[in-house]
Amino acid sequence: MNDKVVVPPIFDGHHVTAFFTTRALHGFVHEIAKILDVPSGDVYLPIQKHTDKAIIIDYDREPKIADAVITGNRGFFIGVQTADCVPVLLYDKKQQVVGAVHAGWRGTSESILKKTIEMMAQRFYTSPSDILIAIGPSIRGCCYEVGYEVIEAVTRASGEGDYFRTKGEKYCIDLPHANRQQAVSSGVPYEQIWLSDECTYCLPDKYYSYRFAKGSTGRQCGIIGIVL
Repeated sequence: MNDKVVVPPIFDGHHVTAFFTTRALHGFVHEIAKILDVPSGDVYLPIQKHTDKAIIIDYDREPKIADAVITGNRGFFIGVQTADCVPVLLYDKKQQVVGAVHAGWRGTSESILKKTIEMMAQRFYTSPSDILIAIGPSIRGCCYEVGYEVIEAVTRASGEGDYFRTKGEKYCIDLPHANRQQAVSSGVPYEQIWLSDECTYCLPDKYYSYRFAKGSTGRQCGIIGIVL
């Protein structure tokens, strides 16, 4: 199983199961359910469209368009799919609520992680100081070349930071660091955020990378759920 998932240590000792899959698992729901030893219906992935929309899943489990999912249900697992974009998993250790966020540059520029934290606070009375976060493998600043308009958009949402640099006449951005900055600005303590140091573009044998593949490719997942 070790070659199929990456388990973030930030959740150790808590009543939560969370992991990021590698390309060895393909990111199919039935494969994830098998690892979790639950029915496929107990694993929920939204229909992702690079939106800033977060939804709460309770009893209605029909697929909906969203790029962030929140639930307080026990024994139920939520997740997002990525192939360079940033997967973010959240756990409110006090209120027992979890979230999963898909943050590409569009979602990051529209503050999807901040909005997810705000929704957790509004609907579940989450205090950001009680949230643990894992930011999974994604394309990193070493490889993610973008236009200046992307830098501007992400900076407006995240604030000034050291998450981008120039590379000749091009710009490179590190979306995991930008999302960490958004989480901290929302009140999540810095030390309660784990950030993977793996780049999907640098490790195409381990992870799917849309940019490396130059188009169509598979997906890996970030999965989280509160265990019974």
